[in-house]
Amino acid sequence: MTDAIIERLRALFIEDLHIEVPSADTDLFETGMLDSLQVVELLLQLEQRFSFQIRIEEIDLDDLRTLARIARLLAAHPAAADSSPPPSFRTPGRDVWAADG
Repeated sequence: MTDAIIERLRALFIEDLHIEVPSADTDLFETGMLDSLQVVELLLQLEQRFSFQIRIEEIDLDDLRTLARIARLLAAHPAAADSSPPPSFRTPGRDVWAADG
């Protein structure tokens, strides 16, 4: 189950945070891949993509340190683990929000 969540997390990181994580155990903070503003964006994306709703004070930053840890956090919350991915509105090679001008 966590392998599928990790793959969805990889997609989230690439598509929304523009970060390619080399492995599920890469420390996102220690490597500087994730900063404080991106943590906020990550939490917003987790809520949208995984229906993950948890109060910020309930999250330990260590839970967000690696893709594997994030996957375990999501797997521990049944609504998040069971949610299917929302449809993608992205077209490869084209930003759908860009003006056609």
